[in-house]
Amino acid sequence: MKNKATLKRYVEEIAFSDIFSRQMRFIAGPRQAGKTTIAKIKLASLNCGTLYYNWDKREVRDRYRRETDFLAKDLLNVSRRKKFWVCFDEIHKMPKWKNILKDFFDTHENKANFIVTGSARLDMFRRSGDSLAGRYLLFKINPLILSEMLAKDIKDIMPENSARAYIEKSIAAKKYEQEAMENMLRFSGFPEPLINGSEIFSKKWHGDYLERIIKEDLRDISSIHQLEKVMDLIDLLPSKISAPLSINSLREDLDLNFSTVKNYIHYLVLTYILFEVSPYYKKKTRLLKKEKKVYFFDWVMIKNPAARFENYVAMELKTRIDLWNDLVKDVFNLHFIRMRDGSETDFLITKNAAPYILFEAKTSAGAVAKHHYLHSKLLGDIPFVQLTMQRDMLKVEQNRFFVVSASRFFA
Repeated sequence: MKNKATLKRYVEEIAFSDIFSRQMRFIAGPRQAGKTTIAKIKLASLNCGTLYYNWDKREVRDRYRRETDFLAKDLLNVSRRKKFWVCFDEIHKMPKWKNILKDFFDTHENKANFIVTGSARLDMFRRSGDSLAGRYLLFKINPLILSEMLAKDIKDIMPENSARAYIEKSIAAKKYEQEAMENMLRFSGFPEPLINGSEIFSKKWHGDYLERIIKEDLRDISSIHQLEKVMDLIDLLPSKISAPLSINSLREDLDLNFSTVKNYIHYLVLTYILFEVSPYYKKKTRLLKKEKKVYFFDWVMIKNPAARFENYVAMELKTRIDLWNDLVKDVFNLHFIRMRDGSETDFLITKNAAPYILFEAKTSAGAVAKHHYLHSKLLGDIPFVQLTMQRDMLKVEQNRFFVVSASRFFA
């Protein structure tokens, strides 16, 4: 098993590419997903390890108050012939952080590349105000996916012009990495519990992880006072995975009003506890445009095996799409399909707003349900992939309906 320092993350190849020569690299994502680790590794590889600044630390904040351009002095002490790399971690917790960052960037952009890392507030506050307009690009880091854990090349997971070509690439000449996938299902995609591999450590880590987000991140960015109600909501949500989320049902369960529950969900998304998947809608069809689905970044809190597996598949697909959107000219999005008759297909990936490929998550490798054939036809005869938790499975029907082990497709 790898350790965090040797674990190569796909976002490193993208965010630190020479394509983005001038702009600051904002790297945002869940706590403990690896933002600080990849930044420190990048700096160390270029002999810039001393140019890492954690603004959570009092000494960094105090130094800035004494010497607003302390970076100028530090750059003189680093031996570099090309541009320096600097990381400001958690700077978004400083008052007027955008102005501080703007001053550093405008002063040193010809000498340094800037990495700015953070979680909830960084992603939230970058949307408000525009004093940094044109000076940064945002990159997302998610928990690990299977191919990343197996150190596969990023080109192996990139999309193809046709969905059929992408599927064939994903299943061709690959092993079934069942043990690795089952470890991810058991311990999550967060590097620390996954690499540790201990059930006892994992239980403690995941419990503390959620508590820290609620007590620190959520309190930091919201005016929510009833944090115990938020915890009650989180306790209810694992049973809602795989179905469109009814705010009304949650409102009744929690004895809260509709807008309050909707607001709680909004902040759970901002703090990277949840991510949303919207229904795909097309006029003059039987497709429903109603509630979104929600999934957890940390699927370990879901005890039902089928729901946990679907959440894992959702995270794998979301992460791929985030990477694709940073690397290719096309725009991809993740949706699900729900018809007026109640039939559903778990996931639809669209390419430039057009249906590209359908996915269904199943714990066992049963036959493809009839409604998936109908959904495929309705969306333009696009391919359908039924991903199963079962090992050693690969079947093809009608040249575009696939039943395949997730441990092969995602490896």
